[in-house]
Amino acid sequence: MALGGAAALLPRVTWSASSYKRIIGANDRVRVGVVGFSDRHRNTHMPCFLNHYKELNFDIVGVSDIWSKRREEGAAMWKEKLGHSVAAYRNNDELYASKSVDAVFIGTADFQHALHAIEAVQAGCDAYVEKPFAETMADNRAALKAVKASKQIIQIGSQRRSGSNYMAAEQFIKSGKFGPITMVELTWNVNQPGRWRRPDLVAQLREADVDWKRYLMNRPAEAYDPRKYLEYRLFWPYSSGLPGQWMSHQIDTVHWFTGLPHPRSVVANGGIYMWKDGRRNWDTLTAVFDYGPANDLGSGFQVTFGSRMHNGDERPAEIYYSNGGELNLITNRVSPTGGLTKQSADAMHMQANLLPEFSLAQTAAVAASANTGGDVLTSNHVRNWMECIRSRQQPHAPVEAGYSHSIANIMTTAAAHTGLKATFDEKTQEVMVGGKVFKY
Repeated sequence: MALGGAAALLPRVTWSASSYKRIIGANDRVRVGVVGFSDRHRNTHMPCFLNHYKELNFDIVGVSDIWSKRREEGAAMWKEKLGHSVAAYRNNDELYASKSVDAVFIGTADFQHALHAIEAVQAGCDAYVEKPFAETMADNRAALKAVKASKQIIQIGSQRRSGSNYMAAEQFIKSGKFGPITMVELTWNVNQPGRWRRPDLVAQLREADVDWKRYLMNRPAEAYDPRKYLEYRLFWPYSSGLPGQWMSHQIDTVHWFTGLPHPRSVVANGGIYMWKDGRRNWDTLTAVFDYGPANDLGSGFQVTFGSRMHNGDERPAEIYYSNGGELNLITNRVSPTGGLTKQSADAMHMQANLLPEFSLAQTAAVAASANTGGDVLTSNHVRNWMECIRSRQQPHAPVEAGYSHSIANIMTTAAAHTGLKATFDEKTQEVMVGGKVFKY
């Protein structure tokens, strides 16, 4: 069942953005709209925005949501926080037609992010776009093209890029002092049967109160199902689940630290081993990546990503290894742990290779859950986006970051769904399995 590309999603906004888009001056208030009053927006975007909006002269003026309950709640909650009325729109067409917004938060379902980013830039709006950026290469390419053709400021919600410890890690690796990366281990484990489940909310959703057809966008027609609307992270093709939700954060640091835009290949295995609740997406996944220059298969390194939803304390682990030791983003320390000791080196008439031990720049621990509130990383990330809207400089996580992590995510999905090694065709920008373009 082939998924149609975003090119098939005809823009509903037919006027030229330049016909009404005003230039934001230093003293102008930036008017922000909300595309999708989701848990992510309410619990994370909202407190982060409130940390900075007065100082930077921003305001929330409208909420667009295709479920009546959420758009009414969103408008009421923002009114309470800001002390003025906030308009409620039935959909994004109405929001953009109002010509009332300069920028938007996009916190909708995973498969919608890229498509909603296209709508935003076509309407002349800047956007903070949650990850994963795209779940198919057709959507990924179309969104990259639309953003690059515009002058809009797009911040991908990869908030590690706004963390001082991650910035210090990037600088240390790129300085050459770490040595060539030989291995990266990424893990993200929880023990939460209710993770991504919304049983109480599912019981409240009525088909008459939501625009199901608009929700599906360019996905194949499927009968109305409140679980696929509210628990979409469990159901492909509305989400890839573990890769899109969690791996996208961690694999982004690999691209950022190395400058490599995507893996050379991916294999994956896993299954639904514990939570047999009707979900389509796995509750356990191990993916193995090969990274390195496309024209030099004799060099590179391996990355592993492991995730399980039935045992774990949700402390995401990211450890980079070289021959001289490790860079550990759990402890925020560089150390000689595992490096080439004098004893081992002498036996082979080599020089010992041990990194010094020191701490990276400290910051608050990564807030792993999407619902933990305005954590330091995300608050910094939202502020960076707001500042870049004013300066028109590129933010910490530009659209290319989303494009790259989406390639890795889609390659993982392809490997998991087919049982084959997934590769990437640079010329066509397609994910390949068994010599064919990956289609679901």
